[in-house]
Amino acid sequence: MTDVLRRGRTSLAFGFLVQGVAFALLVTRIPAIQDRYGVSDALLPAFLAAVPILAGIGSVTTERLVERIPPSRVLRWSQPVVLLALLAVGAGEGMAVLGVALAAFGLAVGALDASMNMLGVSLQRAYGRSIMLSFHAAYSAGGIVGASLAWVGAHWGLELWVSYLPVALLLMPAALVGSRWYVDGRAAEEDTRETGEGAGGGRKWLLPLCLVMTVAYIGDSTVSNWSAKYLQDVLGSSEQLATVPYNVYMVTTLLGRAIGDVGVRRFGAVAVVRAGALVAAVGFAVVAGASGAWVGMLGFTLLGLGLCVLVPQTFAAAGRRAYESGRPGLRTPPWRGSMSSITWVF
Repeated sequence: MTDVLRRGRTSLAFGFLVQGVAFALLVTRIPAIQDRYGVSDALLPAFLAAVPILAGIGSVTTERLVERIPPSRVLRWSQPVVLLALLAVGAGEGMAVLGVALAAFGLAVGALDASMNMLGVSLQRAYGRSIMLSFHAAYSAGGIVGASLAWVGAHWGLELWVSYLPVALLLMPAALVGSRWYVDGRAAEEDTRETGEGAGGGRKWLLPLCLVMTVAYIGDSTVSNWSAKYLQDVLGSSEQLATVPYNVYMVTTLLGRAIGDVGVRRFGAVAVVRAGALVAAVGFAVVAGASGAWVGMLGFTLLGLGLCVLVPQTFAAAGRRAYESGRPGLRTPPWRGSMSSITWVF
């Protein structure tokens, strides 16, 4: 069982990394996507808002799906959809194609986020210690890779599809092969006593967790969707430099998440989340008052350090509270009913 868990943790971390690469390649090239399709500044917010809304729908749909199929299967087949949708954004022609590609990307990302965190919560439960931040650190590492590739594409003036195609061709088969070792809640929790009880209790505890997640995702979406546009249009940077803030953000989130599990074990999740929220607030203030591109990047650095712990710890808390309130066993894993509700705010 130890080897199964170890392989499951490694393969799931790789899934997080793949998602980080794909998402970074999309959001860091928003100005280029806007130019390619002729999207006006007035219409751009509608396109960007549609992605998280559809991601929320995908997350809630995943809750229904995992009642019939394991989350590992949802994750296995949603990852290729994300990569294909990314490629369609880069290679498509016309506003309708962009809309369909972004819709597919958003729905698949929602399913991906929910299923990945379901598996992560189950593995953390089986390990008996905090490991959720390590998965999200892998996502940050993928974000660094994706943002760096986006910088190369902007630097050399490559077409979007030229930047996206090699990534899709490399990561899609690798992700499918790695998915063979995903560990579902049933396998991870096989030593848990089956009671047949649900994770009930009205789930009133979900409200504060959803509020924390809302704030975290607003901050993360601000950096993801608008950092490039903010630097280029407001602070007067070049398109090449505009790809850097997200990379800086991912570097700081990687550093924070790499040591975050140690901080949680030593000081507790509550203290770590409070400290992260305070640092993120300072980062927002620096971004809002930035007089130039480099000051803006300092603010995004602080945002990365502050926000990096909020999302994984909220997912972990949701899974823990679901387990404690319902004592779920094999038929009711600790992620069921809580992960999709939490992810909905994305």
